[in-house]
Amino acid sequence: MIRIAIVLICWAVNAANAAASEEDLRKMIPAIFADAQVQYRGMLKQMEAYPGLLPRTVDNAKFSAVKAEDWTSGFFPGALWYLYEYTKADEWKVAAKEYTARLEKIRHYTGNHDVGFMLYCSYGNGLRLADVPGYKEVLLDGAKALSTRYNEKLGLIRSWNNYTFPVIIDNMMNLELLMWAARNKGDTRCETIARSHADVTLKNHFRPDGSAYHILDYNPETGKIAGYYSGQGQSKDGPWARGQSWGLYGFTMMYRTTKDKRYLDKAVAVADYLSNHKNMPADGIPYWDYEASNMPNACRDASAGAIMASALLELSGYVDNAKAKCYRAMAIQQLCSLSSSHYRAAPGFNNYFLLMHNVGNLPQKYEIDVPLNYADYYYLEALLRVLKSR
Repeated sequence: MIRIAIVLICWAVNAANAAASEEDLRKMIPAIFADAQVQYRGMLKQMEAYPGLLPRTVDNAKFSAVKAEDWTSGFFPGALWYLYEYTKADEWKVAAKEYTARLEKIRHYTGNHDVGFMLYCSYGNGLRLADVPGYKEVLLDGAKALSTRYNEKLGLIRSWNNYTFPVIIDNMMNLELLMWAARNKGDTRCETIARSHADVTLKNHFRPDGSAYHILDYNPETGKIAGYYSGQGQSKDGPWARGQSWGLYGFTMMYRTTKDKRYLDKAVAVADYLSNHKNMPADGIPYWDYEASNMPNACRDASAGAIMASALLELSGYVDNAKAKCYRAMAIQQLCSLSSSHYRAAPGFNNYFLLMHNVGNLPQKYEIDVPLNYADYYYLEALLRVLKSR
């Protein structure tokens, strides 16, 4: 009881402090989006040298543009759509349509589970904001392609084509495409698949302390878990930061689309685990792994913070007032930090990406302390969510 009381006091203090911070952040948002437009105009100019590709990162001081099949391909078009959503300027609608069109060829892609990232962030936002002819059909094709990776016996969508039958926590993010398809086509199978995947993930993917494993490898014959793997985290038993944010966001989204309270309860449990983690830095931007070996000198992951902030802002709309204030206070703190000069690049720098200090895959020694397109995407999404809610 003492610990609970202390936590609630901390939440109340954070919420009180955030009231002024939120007003400060709201005042900053026009300048942030103005700078983002400068950056992305520079990015579009830079991309003239990469026809047909999409920007991903800068790694080892080298700018990286990728093909449509890359799992991150949908984030830059999605960020362009967010600029259009904020500005309503045709400049960004034209650019968003151009870069979204670069993904049309993967509408039937079955190479991995990331079709949701690729198509829903791009075509999904485009359909929502501009109702572009043909976008709905691309999304329905993408959902059908994603469904081919579903194993009826396991009740899960296979993430990759290695291991035996790997399922990663990131896969929760791709379920929104299936839920959308079920609502827009009347095909209940897409929802059945999404719910089943979420249910089995809820049952198997989380440790008793509330953290999520990155990779579970299943035996498709027996249905048993054949192994637990660290993937992009420090160890198989540790809380890789971005993975925790994926889990929080994914179960929050599944509650929104189903109103199944089990998903809300899981999102709350993950939010509480992260918000109160003993190794969460004061500025709210996580280390790349919450148990990184070299803290406090470990790399931060701004992308994990941006995803978490966006998820907390949505989750705050589904819980009681005390928790809502806590979650919103945490998200505002994270966004204020991300909007500072420590994480947000000055116009003309950072190869025209918005955020600095992200980590892609530290164990495999790539994309360490770099810009990443998905960090920008969820940062802009979170800022827009601030403007849409109180």
